Amino acid sequence: MAERLTIIDFVEKYVAKYPKNTYLWEKVGSEWTQTTYEQTKKEVYRVGAGLMAIGFQKGEKVSFLSEGRNMWIMGELGILYAGGVSVPLSVKLEEANDLVFRVKHSDSKYVFTSASQINKIRTILPECPMVEKVIVFDQLKDMQENEMYIGDLMKLGDEFLAEHEEMFVQRYKSVDPDDYANISYTSGTTAEPKGILLTHRNYTANVEQAHSVIGCREDDRMLIILPLDHCFAHVAGMYTLMSYGSSLATVPGNSLRNIPSTIKAIRPTIMLSVPSLAKSFKKTIESGVKAKGKFVEWMYNTALTNAIKYNKEGYNKGTGGTFWRKPFVSLFDKLVFKSVREGLGGAMRFFVGGGALLDIDLQRYYYAIGIPMFQGYGLSEATPIISANSLERHILGSSGCVVKPMEIKILDDNGKELPYGEKGEICIYGENVMAGYWKNPKSTAETVIDGWLHTGDMGYMRDETFLYVVGRFKCLLISSDGEKYSPELIEESIGENSKFIENIILHNNQDPYTIALVVPHKDNLKAYVQAAKPGLDVESQEAKEMMLQKIQAEIDTYRKGGSNFGAFPERWLPAAVCVLPEPFTEQNHMMNSSMKVVRRVAEQVYADHMAFAYTPEGKNIVNERNLASL
Repeated sequence: MAERLTIIDFVEKYVAKYPKNTYLWEKVGSEWTQTTYEQTKKEVYRVGAGLMAIGFQKGEKVSFLSEGRNMWIMGELGILYAGGVSVPLSVKLEEANDLVFRVKHSDSKYVFTSASQINKIRTILPECPMVEKVIVFDQLKDMQENEMYIGDLMKLGDEFLAEHEEMFVQRYKSVDPDDYANISYTSGTTAEPKGILLTHRNYTANVEQAHSVIGCREDDRMLIILPLDHCFAHVAGMYTLMSYGSSLATVPGNSLRNIPSTIKAIRPTIMLSVPSLAKSFKKTIESGVKAKGKFVEWMYNTALTNAIKYNKEGYNKGTGGTFWRKPFVSLFDKLVFKSVREGLGGAMRFFVGGGALLDIDLQRYYYAIGIPMFQGYGLSEATPIISANSLERHILGSSGCVVKPMEIKILDDNGKELPYGEKGEICIYGENVMAGYWKNPKSTAETVIDGWLHTGDMGYMRDETFLYVVGRFKCLLISSDGEKYSPELIEESIGENSKFIENIILHNNQDPYTIALVVPHKDNLKAYVQAAKPGLDVESQEAKEMMLQKIQAEIDTYRKGGSNFGAFPERWLPAAVCVLPEPFTEQNHMMNSSMKVVRRVAEQVYADHMAFAYTPEGKNIVNERNLASL
């Protein structure tokens, strides 16, 4: 049986192994600085000892609200060394209620934050009287009574270590593998946020499991674009990289505009990203190619087509009579894709994708240009990695190889285990399964049964190794005859294939037919009208009717005679469309901080639109409500 390490044991082990290696990169002013493993541990000690100096007790909670930076990592590790529990919060949480709930529910007595987030904390403090001290990562001119600069805390840490080092060592050595490390809050897609209790051993076990599917090198440099508050960034980034002696960087200020310059400076070999950013990179690449003229564009498209046909799903490249394409793949790679890769730093080996399901066409694209973007699967309750594709073993379109050691089974509605190839709920058993939900024994008992985590996700095992995730098991649509089906792949496909549909969710709760709530891409629709009928006022009734008919035509490509016919059963496709007047955003609560649509909120807000869609008048896409939405 593997040694049950705490995160502290883990850090001590790998700092001793790689003391002089660079662990952290950070831009200070105009220069990128490097911090070694040894230097990182020294700063962590200072933070942890500083906390003890101001009276921090073992087991106390610390809410953590900051953009990604070195002090995020050092600060959280310092909390763990002091025997505390970190409560990482998303910087995307704008509403006071969201922050207040998490700070109060977690029983946080301390808050770590940055200058960019301090006003949010100050706003909610009157509602959080249990908070005793706010530690700020930046020096502020208007520091308030209960606030302390992290540098001052670390000076207190220096004094504490000089006088009471044995007390500090005793504290961190008293931490047990089963002690809580994090309370990681869900984003609340379907209900009130739940605090996921993750132990020290949950994390170190999942890093060990990750080693069975993710391979890194000592000279790897990872750029983490994902927020550090998510446990995926902890395991796939902070801790897995540490176990290989590799280094990592975050984007200054977590700003999208700083990503290109960061890539150029760091020249990452691995990037921890999300599908939406991969799509953005792809658009930028294609715009750059187009600007170079028709010949370059033709060569790029020819190279892409050839590589995609040769690569297939990766594991089967060159099969089925496509072996003859290999020399052309190599030639085009030198002539075309080498320069494309330079735009992403020139050293990239692969992406690690987190978040939503990754469209297979996007996977094929990045595989073709020589920077594979590998789909994985996990959830916070599993700390989070359950499966992943990798350079060594992959099937594009799958969710990858299941980590080891961990047990997995697929269950039907009645809890019966299903054979390979049959879809059901994904359930796992292993040391990465959470300790439970904080202050929520009911949800814990419903989710973890006899040690098995019931994920609520639907999937199937291709064989004993490869997992395919196909949607939510508990968020299925139900047709009038009782048939259940997942909407997510349909929504993803329609959204990916249509430039006129910005977002779409389907609804059917034993209703006569499925309906779609569509966020239209208004700019593209206007451009379509202007191209089809130059001179027509895009605000006119005729133009708006054309736009609605175009949206309908995009959905109809999935019906008989359409270019996407056969992708899904026609009975699952929407028979009526509600065109919405505004997009799904975090501000209107229809999208959460993980950029996932909160279905229940969207359905509540547009209940009238949906009811109208089940009338004869509303079934026709050209109706008064849809016209008004444009």
